[in-house]
Amino acid sequence: MTNESSAQQSTQQSLSLEPNDPRHLATLCGQLDAHLRQIEQRLGIRIDARGNRFGLSGPAVNVAAGRKLLIHLYAEVCQGVNLSPESLHLHLQQAGLEHLAEVDQGTAVEALQVIRTKRSSIKPRGKNQQGYVRAIKQCDINFGIGPAGTGKTYLAVACGVQALLEDQVRRILLVRPAVEAGEKLGFLPGDLSQKIDPYLRPLYDALYEMLGFETVNKHIERNIIEVAPLAFMRGRTLNNAFIILDEAQNTTREQMKMFLTRIGFGSTAVITGDATQIDLPRGSQSGLTHASNILEGVDGIGFTWFGNSDVVRHPLVQRIVEAYDTHEDRATPLDKSRR
Repeated sequence: MTNESSAQQSTQQSLSLEPNDPRHLATLCGQLDAHLRQIEQRLGIRIDARGNRFGLSGPAVNVAAGRKLLIHLYAEVCQGVNLSPESLHLHLQQAGLEHLAEVDQGTAVEALQVIRTKRSSIKPRGKNQQGYVRAIKQCDINFGIGPAGTGKTYLAVACGVQALLEDQVRRILLVRPAVEAGEKLGFLPGDLSQKIDPYLRPLYDALYEMLGFETVNKHIERNIIEVAPLAFMRGRTLNNAFIILDEAQNTTREQMKMFLTRIGFGSTAVITGDATQIDLPRGSQSGLTHASNILEGVDGIGFTWFGNSDVVRHPLVQRIVEAYDTHEDRATPLDKSRR
């Protein structure tokens, strides 16, 4: 029997969760068993609950994953962790079908990759997020490439904050190309800082969540946290810094080369972007796609490629990304040349 047919074979398993605590079991199951229905829909299995006893039926591999997931979730609930539809969605992302049989091992790896910041501890979800964080800690230059909602920027900021708090770097630099839907910096009101702020808002939001509003503002005043447009990187050498280049798909080939050659001793650079959302003028090649073609495999440079299954926002975002990808695949060469 092949692995594929074995995975599709229907099976039934029973499970008893201990301790038999009605309050914790109610939290696990959710209001009107909403959490169980969410697991059923995502994994394609059926779950019958009676007290602390659960019956699971469906494809063998999916049932095994559901069983391990219920055990893991109940252990967290018993430790006081609140379970919501949003947090359950993240757990289901971590238990993606590509590594269902390895959920226990994945959890052990995850414990090694927890990112600790001043106000929270962040756990990377799924194989690609785990590999992404591991690469950031091991390589001086890292690329995180994939669709929106996969945690590329958020995890990069978290790693930067952790490195700053542990005195591994002296400052954090947030860099972004000022190219958004045809709008230029000169058209925006205010001084340079006010012009740049709208482009860096996602990075600010992550910093506020991890360090607090007052700490972030103090660090900005002292240049411990610096924000700058990509064009202002020319001529600089960045030592002992954690540098994040966000929305890198909107860099040109020349800008990307300039940025990568700014990296100095004791620094880590993370370049994030989505190659499907390029806002450069027609005919300009993205520096991100160009760099990925020539640098992948270079020693000391890490690449993490995220897919639709890594989306950790609202489940609808994942379906939107998949729909766009399907449309792109069906487009004729003439349609693609018009973009």
